[in-house]
Amino acid sequence: MIVLGNLLEAVATILDKVLWLYSLVVMMAVLVSWVSPDPFNPIVQALRSVTEPLFGWIRRRLPFAVVGMIDLSPLIALVLIQLVQMVIVRSLFEYGVRLR
Repeated sequence: MIVLGNLLEAVATILDKVLWLYSLVVMMAVLVSWVSPDPFNPIVQALRSVTEPLFGWIRRRLPFAVVGMIDLSPLIALVLIQLVQMVIVRSLFEYGVRLR
């Protein structure tokens, strides 16, 4: 059971880091969208290709994500990321600790 506990802790730690990194990418995409960047810039294209699938999914599922000219999907994405970190990642980590 020690190996399974260590594995769950490792998965929880890696998932936590990936979600943290993705939240930084979402914040960068929001900041870049404020300055009206060149759409052919490779950095802008990379940010959009990474974040737009999640933003589009949120816009399709939650019609109130776009209020007039304001797109709230990045804010909702950040809240969802925090929720996953607080519930799923923490639960995985705690279960891994208990298995040891």
